[in-house]
Amino acid sequence: MSISLYQASVPSFLQVLIPVGGLVEKARAHCADKGAPEEALLGQRLAEDMWPFAKQVAAACAHSFGAIEALRSGETGPDLSPPPSSFADLAAKVSAAVAGLQTVTEAEIAALESGDVVFRFGERVMPFTASDYVLSFAMPNFYFHASMVYAVLRNQGLAVGKMDWLGQVRMKG
Repeated sequence: MSISLYQASVPSFLQVLIPVGGLVEKARAHCADKGAPEEALLGQRLAEDMWPFAKQVAAACAHSFGAIEALRSGETGPDLSPPPSSFADLAAKVSAAVAGLQTVTEAEIAALESGDVVFRFGERVMPFTASDYVLSFAMPNFYFHASMVYAVLRNQGLAVGKMDWLGQVRMKG
């Protein structure tokens, strides 16, 4: 049995990105319950040289729906903009990425599958086939950043578990 690029990516992005939105809400509730400013979690990071929580969430969005936009345009690069500075803005970013992914069709991805994507970062140029871009670059980056969203919250003592990250698994029907 073979699966399409759409089947390998879009449902998996949604499976994890929707719970990332839930983690943003848990972080917001935690700050509200503790009377802590939003920055207490938005700026939290696992290590000094790692991105903070808000940037990890933004990167998960960039490597999911942003990957689809890269397939559409044939070109992409890192999102160097500052991350949202409030839970409301962060939640809106996740919601927009989820909504965008929900509009993608299998036929659209099939039509884009034979294309190329170029990732540009300054002078660095990384040429990909569409499938190599999604499967070897966008998806691993997506899972990394989504995992860091969970890990930052867990590290800060929030009561989150694997089911807060895993999302709705697809089972034989």
